[in-house]
Parts: sequence; C-alpha cells; structure tokens
Amino acid sequence: MTAPSLKRKTLHEYFQSQSPSQSASKRTLHATKCPISTATTTTPPNLPLGLSIIPDFVTTDEQATLLSFLEAETWRTDLSRRTIHYGGTYCLMPPKTASAAERAAISKRIITAQPIPNSLRWVIDRMIATDLYPAGFPPRFCIVNEYCPPHSISAHVENFRFGEPVCSLTLGSGDLMRFHELSAPHDGSVRSFRAMQAPRTGRKVDVWLPSGSLLVLKAEARYMWQHEIVGGRKKEKERREWGGEGWRRVSLTFRVEKGG
Repeated sequence: MTAPSLKRKTLHEYFQSQSPSQSASKRTLHATKCPISTATTTTPPNLPLGLSIIPDFVTTDEQATLLSFLEAETWRTDLSRRTIHYGGTYCLMPPKTASAAERAAISKRIITAQPIPNSLRWVIDRMIATDLYPAGFPPRFCIVNEYCPPHSISAHVENFRFGEPVCSLTLGSGDLMRFHELSAPHDGSVRSFRAMQAPRTGRKVDVWLPSGSLLVLKAEARYMWQHEIVGGRKKEKERREWGGEGWRRVSLTFRVEKGG
C-alpha cells in the first residue's frame, strides 16, 4: 500500500472506491496458518469472562462473496486503515497537517452513514439464528475495518451507548487481538485520547481470531476489557509469516443500541 499523501485533502478525497485492477492484484483472499493452538477452539486459556469465538461462522466461499461486495463500496481513507460505516453517524479524522481551524471544521461535520445493506443481511440472520440477537432487535450498526501490515487499532472499549453483544466477523487472514483487563468500566474513545486513561489491572490476554470466525463480546469482556489490534514492525513480520505477502484481514463489527 502506498504511503498517504501529505498534501491537504478536500472532503471528497477522504472517500474512495476500489478499482477492479487493484482488487485483482492486491485484494485476494488468503488462507493463513494459526501461530498458536487456540485457532479451532471456542475456549482459549485465560479467556475474559463473556468472550466467545464461533469458528467457521462463514465459509471460505461466503468470505469471498462478502469481500467482493465490500470492494465495490465506498471506503473512508482519512485513517491509516480503510473503513466503512453502516448505520448511525460519524465524523472524519483531521489529518495531522491540518491547522486548528481546519481540524475544528472537519470535526464538526457530521456524516450520516448508509444503513446496513441487504448484501449483509444474511450475516445478521445467521447471528439471530445462533441466538446472539433477538429477531425483533437486530444490530443496526456495522463498521468495516481493513488491516494490512502494519495496520493497528489502539486499545479501547466499544462506546457505552451500544449494548451487547458486540460481534466481530473476521474475513481473509486471521490475527491476534489483545485484551487488557480494567479495574473499572471505562469507554473513553481513541479519538479523544481518553482510552489511554483507562484504569488497567496489568492483566492482558492475546486471543487468536481465525479466518471466518465470529468474536462475541458480552458482560465483562464487553465492558471491563479493552481490545486492540497491535501493529508495528514486529507484528508486520509475524503477519507475513502467518499469511505471506498477501496478509490482509477485514473485520465487520456489529453493534446494537442499548435496550434490545
């Protein structure tokens, strides 16, 4: 992936659709081998209470169908990784080179996301059939994140305005997710830098997320543990060892409003 340009961007430049040529050359589905023994189990050791993993929630063919659909969607490009929002509203992340006035203007612009498309409804139906959500109260919010070496996401807890469970589907390559135990509930966001102020106990657990698996966060795992995808040079090397030069993970995180 090319390094982001440092020139000032206009609003429409924060969004892009993947070209067919790029999709064919760089965005293929790659199988990976698991670096630890928890790849095919739903009960990794030291598992945070309320965390479970459903392996093979989607098949390889279903993954390919989902990835093909997502490639044609419009992605946010204001972050280091590409993302898509479905449901609710969001605002863009100002570039590091933005002036104070530009930063304030960008942060104030609220964007309404498209609802979850019909092409993803069967995933929700399957989660309902698995008794993760009631039929009358399906998740209305989904965020798609693409991770290519050396992408990461800082430790955080999902915003408390969302209920439970929080479910994250892994497409493409598997990866490790790190969990940090908290001594008290704390949902400070990464954007506000408040996530770094969360009171940690010092206990952390790495959990392998296999390709095609569904991560389910309830109870303590949802509210009392931060989760992150670690990046950096060491992680980039590990990812290439797991999946070769084509390592790529796409996650779909589904969330529901409280009260369901």
